Amino acid sequence: MSSSFSQLKWWKTYFTPNRYSYDQIPDQTGKVAIVTGANTGLGYATIVALAGHGAHVFLACRSKERALGAIERAKKEIKESYPHAASPKLEFLELDLNDITKCKKAADEFQSRNLPLHLLVNNSGIICPFQLSADGIEKQFAVNHMGHFVFTMALLDRLKASQPSRIVILSSLAHENITDGIDFETLNDESKLDNMARYARAKLANVLFAKALARRLAKERVYVNIAHPGYVTQTELNRDEGVYPGPVKWVLDLMFRLNGRPPKEGALTQLYGATSPEIENKDLRGRYFIPIANEIQPSKVARDEELQERLWRYSEDIARKHVKA
Repeated sequence: MSSSFSQLKWWKTYFTPNRYSYDQIPDQTGKVAIVTGANTGLGYATIVALAGHGAHVFLACRSKERALGAIERAKKEIKESYPHAASPKLEFLELDLNDITKCKKAADEFQSRNLPLHLLVNNSGIICPFQLSADGIEKQFAVNHMGHFVFTMALLDRLKASQPSRIVILSSLAHENITDGIDFETLNDESKLDNMARYARAKLANVLFAKALARRLAKERVYVNIAHPGYVTQTELNRDEGVYPGPVKWVLDLMFRLNGRPPKEGALTQLYGATSPEIENKDLRGRYFIPIANEIQPSKVARDEELQERLWRYSEDIARKHVKA
């Protein structure tokens, strides 16, 4: 498996128009949404916009304390930004993407409330040094892909029953750095890839999963699409120490401060997938969008249907092996 960050087409996100704005978000009253990783960064900006436009939003997060703090901040921000909005409906849903049994339990907990589900935003993501998850899976792949795979599949019947509904899966332009697929046999081999290449592999898995899921839902009014938010400041994606050597981290932090988008702007592409009438009117499925709401083709590897299906089978096998009743 090869990976080189020199291959990234950084310019793509800087020469595209802004095709969506907060003013274009339609009324979401009556909609129920789940946003993973919602207590900070892009996820937080997403829940403020959705709840501010009337949706009943669940913050699917690991930390109850941090989620409740985010809910209080969001309520104040909504009152200021959407003064005519009704009292926002925001709730905590415990979700630990590092443990796929807990992902299934989180889905079961939501379903026990007997609510519809119109929108699932798989926003959460990490970059970290090599570690194994609670299930013994390389952690970036486990959290960024496997946890979301199990959570999404456990909620799929509810999404179908609530259609028209939507699933937005966050990926990254970084997926382009994996040029020859995923070697599932060496997924847990620390020597094969560096930290950033493992991140790129997980982001490739996000695109592959979304494409395969969209194909399976082609006859349903469940619209699956993919968003790359751009390079966003003030997120916790890169919160783990040891991802880069010190000088590299300093340069990257400076680049993000100078060129990165604030979360409120970065969230607009996923909000487009979540709320724009174009998604249903134009029957947009399995599409890949970069800032802001511009469709482009993902990498050739990401469009490989055979690889999409191999990932699907691998993910199902892992879920069967590790998800405990």
